[in-house]
Amino acid sequence: MPQASASLSDGSCAELDVAAEATWYRWEGEALILTLRIQTRASVDAIDAAIGDALRVRLRAPPVDGKANARLNAFPAKLFDVPRRQVEIIRGAHSRSKVLRIKSPVKLPTRIKRR
Repeated sequence: MPQASASLSDGSCAELDVAAEATWYRWEGEALILTLRIQTRASVDAIDAAIGDALRVRLRAPPVDGKANARLNAFPAKLFDVPRRQVEIIRGAHSRSKVLRIKSPVKLPTRIKRR
């Protein structure tokens, strides 16, 4: 399967498997909706490959006192070059499976196609 890379704000790079039709994201108007599977207490914040209909995201933060959710707002905000207030968890606030809305993303990883 071909590979694509997403540049992260800290200068690192995430390699992603490129599928013909990604099912882990969709557009609702100007908002990008992402279906994610979160792994907490990882060694680095990173985007991994798609797992079924979700994109795996690794976060260093532990899943206590809202720390992982706070990091989940900050990490995509840097990746998509938007203010944190434009990143919203719309489903799964207390689950590893989450749905995220990013309002009007400025930058997109190569794997996400703008409408």
